[in-house]
Amino acid sequence: MRALLFDLDGTLADTDRLHERAWLESLRPYGIEGDHAFYQEHISGGLNPEIAARLLPHLPEAERAALVEAKEQRFRELAQGLEGLPGLPELWRWAGERELARGLVTNAPRRNVEFLLRALSLEFDLVVLAEELPTGKPDPLPYRAALERLGLAPAEALAFEDSPSGVRSAVGAGIPTVGLTTGHDPRGLEEAGAFLLIRDFSDGRLWERLEELFGGGSSD
Repeated sequence: MRALLFDLDGTLADTDRLHERAWLESLRPYGIEGDHAFYQEHISGGLNPEIAARLLPHLPEAERAALVEAKEQRFRELAQGLEGLPGLPELWRWAGERELARGLVTNAPRRNVEFLLRALSLEFDLVVLAEELPTGKPDPLPYRAALERLGLAPAEALAFEDSPSGVRSAVGAGIPTVGLTTGHDPRGLEEAGAFLLIRDFSDGRLWERLEELFGGGSSD
């Protein structure tokens, strides 16, 4: 194992509830009265242009793009003061001590990525943005790109994801994947291929598995 690869939203920080609120507020003027179940089924884990095109196919592309930008601006307003999930600083330090590469693989737009990484005070060795690739999650391409850029085989990485879409992407690239149960039904994460489910990075089951993989894993 030579690298840890992370999703962003719902994985490094509990942002799903903020994205849900921003999306539902933004869609309401267009006659879409969504709820949590609607968000989970039609929005969570997707790429913004694809979400907008699927939900509002009758709108001109420029208007959909403006809606997406307004939604993301609202998200950043809601995310002021955001903190990382419990245990993240300990895992970050632990990975650094073992000289593991840390990569970010996300469907999030660049402005959100830059905003959240500043808020969380995190720097990655590699950032892969799905919006800069031909296709995003759940396609395996973003994770395959990360492996290629790091020069790693799939078995040399461990991925962390919070959505079935993200888990399918990582598992499709052959990477062992841990599912975080921050916002999705654990059964969906398991069915997508996550080999371990945890509530956050302080979960003892994660540290037991890290100890098996590396020896000496500890959240203390």
